[in-house]
Amino acid sequence: MKPVWLTVDSDDLRHLPKHQGHPNRSKQPYPERVSLRMKKAMKSFRQWLDMARVPLTIFVIADQVADEEFNIWLSELIDEHPQVTIGCHGLNHRSWSAWAEDTEGFAAALLEAIQIIHTFAGDSFRPWFRAPAGYIAPWMAPIIAEVGFELDSSINPSWLTKSKTGQWKNWHSVRKAIADSGLVEMEWLTHRGLPTCGPALNIPFLKGNARRAWKGLGPAVIQPEAEKTVYWHILDHARKDGKWAPPLQLANK
Repeated sequence: MKPVWLTVDSDDLRHLPKHQGHPNRSKQPYPERVSLRMKKAMKSFRQWLDMARVPLTIFVIADQVADEEFNIWLSELIDEHPQVTIGCHGLNHRSWSAWAEDTEGFAAALLEAIQIIHTFAGDSFRPWFRAPAGYIAPWMAPIIAEVGFELDSSINPSWLTKSKTGQWKNWHSVRKAIADSGLVEMEWLTHRGLPTCGPALNIPFLKGNARRAWKGLGPAVIQPEAEKTVYWHILDHARKDGKWAPPLQLANK
């Protein structure tokens, strides 16, 4: 059993690609800044973390810091959970590799996001990046490194997700660009070539495979000691009337 890095993404409903950030999928903006579902999930996630006390990283979208309710909730969570670190999940939830290459726009968005999140999180901030919705192309890698990130965790190495790599449509090109840029890459756990993280935990076709993969994980450890990476969403904790929890053994609880 290999030690695992637990990571959580902070997306609210308004950040979903069907509402924001994708040139084809985004149809109707979601009206609420902090959705009722997110409020329920925030409460349930905090209850789970108070019980689990595991080290994990929350990848935060910078535009959420302006939301007073979310800001206060996350500030209190960080204060009471020193084992929690904060990474960057973008300025907003733009699916960069689904659009035409825009190096200047991407660099500007990352620099603004770093300034907002680092100022907010202080000593809990880490120079770690996760591309919104897992949309990452090779052209993005040198920019991620140039603005100051040291680690990327955006690669979901499944054939089902290769379209997210832009025109290259393969993960090998992204891996090479990441390595050539001097970044550490922490890929997401897959099993039998299928995704096991994020939405895969709850999609009927994928969730059985995902849960089997997660059951074989070792204890949660801080980065960079981990050998595997998994992630889920804070929003997931609103499922099952707030009783949802990630399928972890919590061996180091």
